[in-house]
Order: sequence, then structure tokens, then C-alpha cells
Amino acid sequence: MGRGRDWNVDLIPKFLMANGQVVKMLLFTKVTRYLDFKVTEGRFVYKRGKIYKVPSTEAEALASSLMGLFRKRRFRKFLIYVADFDEKDPRTFEGIDPKKTSMREVCKKFDSGQDVIDFTGHALALYRTDDYLDQPCCETIKRIKLYSESLARYGKSPYLYPLYGLGGLPQGFARLSAIYGGTYMLNKPIEEVIQNGKVIGVKSEGEIARCKQLICDPSYVKNQVEKVGQVIRVICILSHPIKNTDAANSCQIIIAQNQVNRKSDIYLCMISSAHNVAT
Repeated sequence: MGRGRDWNVDLIPKFLMANGQVVKMLLFTKVTRYLDFKVTEGRFVYKRGKIYKVPSTEAEALASSLMGLFRKRRFRKFLIYVADFDEKDPRTFEGIDPKKTSMREVCKKFDSGQDVIDFTGHALALYRTDDYLDQPCCETIKRIKLYSESLARYGKSPYLYPLYGLGGLPQGFARLSAIYGGTYMLNKPIEEVIQNGKVIGVKSEGEIARCKQLICDPSYVKNQVEKVGQVIRVICILSHPIKNTDAANSCQIIIAQNQVNRKSDIYLCMISSAHNVAT
């Protein structure tokens, strides 16, 4: 297994959308001068016991067996609609009210079969359940546009992952903060969050640091949060690439809920020495 310092395994790994808000924020704050990112190699979905590659190009889409030929044509028509959609321009709505028309009605308009609906909602819009189908379609369309725009930036995948893992993000902000006189204190015990109608400070080892805003993990304010769900996570260390992923060094596999009779999706994120998380 090697030494502990040979591993940079994130307990909660998350891929970043290349054109998403987090990446835009990192670019705006110029934290990227302290970070290096790498595109993940593959995107796959699980369907009827097999792993299929999510197409990245029109040629791959035509050759893919994820959906039939006629479904592909209808799906392409839908993607063209999404690409042209502008929330501020009613001329792009084509009879759809993005604030009222449900996504289920949109799918019916484009004659999308169940396979296309599952692929669109879970592999592109990245919803974990099917609740979105009965909600206004605007948010789903924007999610699919974000996916397409992120994919267009690098062509191979819409996802980025920092070298040496997500721990590089707070480290980058720590270095940026130091330039502007900020202070980082690690392993500092928190005794109390001081509140007077709103948060005004944090007490630690008898000292109070006052503030106007506090960003913290929910565990620090347990009496003010309500549990609405839970996430089951498993970390596996493999000695080989995942089967049927073209020996990808990094990838995401989405297992839709209805493929395994669950109420929510399963996301598999695989990273390796290509992202310097292991040596």
C-alpha cells in the first residue's frame, strides 16, 4: 500500500463542471494560479447489466447503442432546442412555457422514450431522482445547457478534477488569503457559535472572533438544521481499471435508480495516479 503521504484520497470526491459556478469562481478569484486541473477521461452509464460510454461527439452518438436510430434523431432535435433556448427570449420557447410546462410534457412533445428520458435527466441534467419530471422544465434545460457548454470547453469530458485532490482548493484559498492578510488556523476547537438574532462570532478556547458572516459545516449548528436525507458512500482501492471503461484513468459511471430498483441514483467516481491521488 505504500506510505500514507503517497495517497490523496478524498472522502467526498466531487467532479467539477468545466463551465460551472465553482470553476468560474475559482477563475474570478484567481485561485487557479495555485491549482492545476485535469479533465476526467470518460463518462459512462449503466444500462441493463452493461456499462455504456456516454457519446462526446456526433459520430460517437450515431454509433452508440444507448438508444435506437429513431430515438437518436428525436434526441438530436431536443438537444438543438436546448442549445437555442434563451430564458430571456420567448422566441426560442417554441410553445413551451419554461416556468409552467413540466419536463414530462417537454419529453412528450419531443416524443422521447423512457431510455431517452432516463439518459437526459440522469446522465446530462444529473438529477438523482425522477422528481424533476413533474417540475417546471426551465431548471432542467439550464442543467443540460451547462453540461453541453462544459463538454464543449474541452471536448473529451465536461468534468475537471484538481491534481492531488479537492484538498488543493482550501489550500489555494489559504495562500490567496495570506496575500490579503487573512489568517488560517487549523485544528482549532470550536466551543460555541455566538448568536444574537444572527451570528456575530465564534468562541474558541476562551477567545471570541467576531464576524458578520460564518461559513461552516452543519455539524457546528446541529440544533438549527433538519435532516432531510442521507448519502451512503463507499471508498474502494482498486489494482486495475474498471471493466468496460476503455481502461480509463479517470471516469464517472452513473447507475440510474430504475436500473437497480432504487429510489435514487448511484454515482461512481474513479480517479487514479493521473490526478496524483496515488503514486
